[in-house]
Amino acid sequence: MKRVSCPQCKCPSEWSQENLYRPFCSKRCQLLDLGAWASESHRIAGDPIIDSDEGQDWVEH
Repeated sequence: MKRVSCPQCKCPSEWSQENLYRPFCSKRCQLLDLGAWASESHRIAGDPIIDSDEGQDWVEH
């Protein structure tokens, strides 16, 4: 059985089909990570794809 470090808490996590939360060790760690992405604490580095001024074209004034 392969073990990996949980991306959230760094504890050993089983990498198997039985672990429904892989690569996370638990649902709690999975939800904490999802919350960090939703709040934009986690971001992928780089320039935005859409310029913030360009995104305003669809807004009616």
